[in-house]
Amino acid sequence: MIWSLLVIFLGPAVLFGALMALFPTPDEPAPWRVRLARSLERVADRLRRQQPGPPDPFVALRLQTRLGVVADHARALEGEPRTFALAERVIATQLAYDQLLAEACRLAGVEVLQRAQGDPQERFREEVELAARGWSW
Repeated sequence: MIWSLLVIFLGPAVLFGALMALFPTPDEPAPWRVRLARSLERVADRLRRQQPGPPDPFVALRLQTRLGVVADHARALEGEPRTFALAERVIATQLAYDQLLAEACRLAGVEVLQRAQGDPQERFREEVELAARGWSW
């Protein structure tokens, strides 16, 4: 008896709510229009070819300065054999140098290969590529 009363009273409300969900209100657009607009925007993004502007020379200069400071710090650490936690400091400095090199390569248009962190061959390749493009630090 209780179930039949629930169905009689709640059934039409659920049905009416489902039907009203199909019709958009004046405040919001129809769902099919929203989906269509999103898909057209994705297609337009693929078709747009935005040419990157020329790189800011001050960004490159700041990056070269930071590379020089980190390289000097690495050389200073290698010259001090009695530094506390020397290995950790050298590793941290080399990883910071590698990250700055990767950032400089992206700025200069050099391809950054996915290698293990701290790979000396990749570091040397990036340094040579940057030097060939006129970078110095």
